[in-house]
Amino acid sequence: MEIQNNIIKYIFQNVYFITGTAYAGKSTMIKLLSEKHDGICCGENYHDILMKAISKKEQPNLSYLSTMKDWQEFISRTPQEYDDWITGCGKEAADLEIVRLIQLVVQGKKVFVDTNISIKRLKEISDYNHVAIMLSPHSMSVEKFFDREDEEKQFILTQINRAKNPKEAMENYKKCLAKVNSDEKYKVYDNSGFFTMLRTDSRTISEALRTLENHFGL
Repeated sequence: MEIQNNIIKYIFQNVYFITGTAYAGKSTMIKLLSEKHDGICCGENYHDILMKAISKKEQPNLSYLSTMKDWQEFISRTPQEYDDWITGCGKEAADLEIVRLIQLVVQGKKVFVDTNISIKRLKEISDYNHVAIMLSPHSMSVEKFFDREDEEKQFILTQINRAKNPKEAMENYKKCLAKVNSDEKYKVYDNSGFFTMLRTDSRTISEALRTLENHFGL
């Protein structure tokens, strides 16, 4: 069964999407927005509750963690392989995200989402005042990637440190991150037509929150 995009857009009138690069403040903003506006916070990988539905055939990228040899294989992929995987996961996860959001909107609350749904798909199911793009400087999105107490990121860091050559493994992984956060990716965001906010040291968290509230019309 296929649900037409105009119907999904109608259903998502109370859904606010934030996408962008790593270390841009997306998770912080959706948490604060949901708390202030009595909404539902959909953090990174919020759709994991539906992961049991995937198959290796239909969702090979989302199934990669169960098919890979080990975590050393995970951290040793080439930048292109890593970027292809990230892109593939985003495409495959979009269906899970949309289904999960349909489940949540029936609660009647505003829903704030840290999403990996593509710009193209967001244009089909949402509109300008319901989507915000948050970007971090290139160097920050790579160099500060492991500077957070994020369980998943710290686990990857542990695996890098367990490699035969940790320094080489870290250099490779940073190249993978740089590929994902390349100039080409930034241009896609900049030319998307959606509202874009670049993280700066001069903007406080409260100022960023007010900026997003104004954009979302909250």
